[in-house]
Amino acid sequence: MGATKANHFTESQNKIAGIAKALGHPARIAIIEYLLKVNACICSDIVDELPLAQSTISQHLKELKNAGLIKGSIEGTSICYCIDETTFSIIKQYFADIIVTVNNQKCC
Repeated sequence: MGATKANHFTESQNKIAGIAKALGHPARIAIIEYLLKVNACICSDIVDELPLAQSTISQHLKELKNAGLIKGSIEGTSICYCIDETTFSIIKQYFADIIVTVNNQKCC
């Protein structure tokens, strides 16, 4: 979404949309699932796990990191990636609020 359109929505709406966009690719879901399984890893570990090139994995990691879904710390010449629990708390609360609202509604 262009910057001129994004300013018509709240910060929260833009944040959730950015997270949803980052989650909109199956490779990124696979990366998150792998990080949940192993807790933390470096890019080459993910390359060994998924049928994608290292450059493709790196691009997906960049998108996940930009959305705040993962974080990375430099360890020597590598970056160790793990889940960013803060962003997942935001997602959890967002969907919890939707579920409560939906459960209390009476549809036509």
